[in-house]
Formats: sequence, structure tokens, C-alpha cells
Amino acid sequence: MKAAIKDGVKKLLGIPFGTIVGVATTRPVAALTFDDGPDPAYTPRLLDILARHGAKATFFMLGERASRHPELVARVAREGHEIGNHSWDHPSLASLSREEFDRQIDLARIALRPHGARLMRPPHGYQTLKSFLSARRHGYEVVCWNIDCTDWQIDDGPALARSLDERLASGAIILLHDSLAVFSEKRFIDRRPTLDAVDRLLGARPDFRFLTVSELMQAGAPVRRFWRSLPPRSG
Repeated sequence: MKAAIKDGVKKLLGIPFGTIVGVATTRPVAALTFDDGPDPAYTPRLLDILARHGAKATFFMLGERASRHPELVARVAREGHEIGNHSWDHPSLASLSREEFDRQIDLARIALRPHGARLMRPPHGYQTLKSFLSARRHGYEVVCWNIDCTDWQIDDGPALARSLDERLASGAIILLHDSLAVFSEKRFIDRRPTLDAVDRLLGARPDFRFLTVSELMQAGAPVRRFWRSLPPRSG
């Protein structure tokens, strides 16, 4: 029954079914992705690090922040990086009505113009089949990840760099944050440990090329999976 439903959705949408979590390739390439920015304190420093190492990345930006920092959005695009939609202000898209989902995506899309790619990442990775199909209805590929070293709750750059290095693999899509929309402790707002880890990783792995998500998808076959994740119940 589940296979029949998926086949029906494929036919309906005319696209491969599933959320992109990586790329099948033997080439030493991977994608660094950064959520929740742009951040005037940390995004420029991150861009300097990427430029120094000749690396490209994909930034999944919040529309509310992009609207306050259009010069950062323009700089990210100008320096050859990719910009994806991460909603307007970071709600759980899987919990929204159709009208509110549309508002979140449309407002972010407008804030990212003319630089936004047709890529979307749901905040927290929370997604249902309904919200996935809503993103597809807006013309977006949904991109999640296959490497998450929980940089949003780590304040040790060298330890994070070691974890990234140990898990790095061909075709990986790596989840990181150049800002935090939500946080468990105030000390994690400081993104310098993540920036330090990225600098260390790029310096330690000259054998790898770090590409945008769209470039990575040209290096092999996108790996898609049925991605369903919901926020934990309170109480």
C-alpha cells in the first residue's frame, strides 16, 4: 500500500519522490550547509573562511533575517554560494495550516529575491508527507542532511572539527549553523566554535572539494528518502 501511494505521488508530481539527504558518488566532494542566518556577526567571518579555502556552501536563510540584512544575502550570492529557503521565522512547518505554510514560504522567497535557489530546508528538519508535498507545490526541492554533528549544542571547535573529519564521506550533506534561531543555552549563540571547526576541517581535508548542494547533485545521483520528523510532545 505504501509503495502504491509513493508511485501515485511520483506520477502526480512528475518528479523523483523523497527528501534529498546526500548524493551517491565516489568522488571526494561534499556540501557544507548553514542554517538560520544571515547573521551580521558570524556570516561575514564564515564567508572569509570559505573564500580562504576556495570552498562553496549552501545557506538556508530565514526570510525575516534576510530582510534585515540584504547586503549579506547579496554578498553570499556574489561570492558564489547558494541560498535556500528556511522559512520566514523558523516555525515547525509540519504543524502549520496550509495558509500559514504558504505565508512562511512565500515571505521568505520574497526576502531572498533575486538570489534564492529552489531549495528548501524545513526548520529542525520537522516534516510530514503533507508539508513535503506543500514544499513541492511551491516548486522547491526539500534538502535535509546525512551528517549532523549537533553544532548547535557544542562550544568546542576542535572537538567539532574532529567529529566532522571522522564522518566526512563522498556525497555528504553536512548540517551546520551560522546563526541560531533557537538555543538551549545562551552560550551556544556564539558561533565561533562552528567557524573554527569549519576552518580546521577545510584546512585538514584538501583532498575534498566542498560544493553547493546544486553542484553536488551534478556529481552523482541524489539520494532521497522518506523523511518524517515531528517535534517532541510536551508534557
